[in-house]
Amino acid sequence: MPEYVLLLSCPDRRGIVATVTALLFERGANIEESQQFDDVGTDQFFMRIRYSVADADPGADGWRALFAPVAQQYGMDWTIRDAARPYRAVVMVSRFGHCLNDLLFRWRSGALNLEIPAVVSNHRDLEPLVASYGIPFHHVPVTADTKTEAEGALRALVAEHDVDLVVLARYMQVLSDGLSSELAGRVINIHHSFLPSFKGAKPYHQAFERGVKIIGATAHYVTPALDEGPIIEQDVVRADHRMTPEELVRAGEEVESRVLARAVRWHCESRILLNGRRTVVFS
Repeated sequence: MPEYVLLLSCPDRRGIVATVTALLFERGANIEESQQFDDVGTDQFFMRIRYSVADADPGADGWRALFAPVAQQYGMDWTIRDAARPYRAVVMVSRFGHCLNDLLFRWRSGALNLEIPAVVSNHRDLEPLVASYGIPFHHVPVTADTKTEAEGALRALVAEHDVDLVVLARYMQVLSDGLSSELAGRVINIHHSFLPSFKGAKPYHQAFERGVKIIGATAHYVTPALDEGPIIEQDVVRADHRMTPEELVRAGEEVESRVLARAVRWHCESRILLNGRRTVVFS
């Protein structure tokens, strides 16, 4: 049976759940999964419903037309998406391939509701890896003099491939404020450590010098405020005095890959809503 995901947020008031579920019932839908959250601090209501349709399915556009009056009544930000339709994502990478390799493996194995029409890199180091998966590789060098042209090439790819999401899988270039704003809520970055610790080069060597006891990673949406976008997921692994910088790097790569994969999966299952500088994640 066709399945859809309804994702919404709006000012909290009485009757939202009743109105939404009544509409689905009246149109023959069956609710398969429902989650909701009322943020008392901002008085905002958030909801995710996955539902199936046995008969007389109007399709995604039809459901949007049916739901539009309810959304207007409650002042909702909302989407309805065909649950079987993969998100289309461009993955960007530089020279560290662990996150890219993990995403490509999960994509090929069917663990991510994702299509990857292109991988973009400012270096050619990972071109053979990408080619082994049969995905087009785009080498877009970036210098201070060519940054504008490079971002123009990315914009062209996003438009050409009707891209829903851009994943920065250890892409070591900062997106401009303009591009970050243009793609707000559609770019996920992975950052070593709990932000904003150990910025700059060789973060795990910095961690080694400080004798850290945990290594963390943070996946977040990209905003013009560098590394301060809404956080989607974080995780840690333990470290101790016996670990060398190289062992810290390997442990860090593992947690980075794991955290980024979770963030991408949740985005591609329509489980994330923005709540100001924070996120609501129906995981």
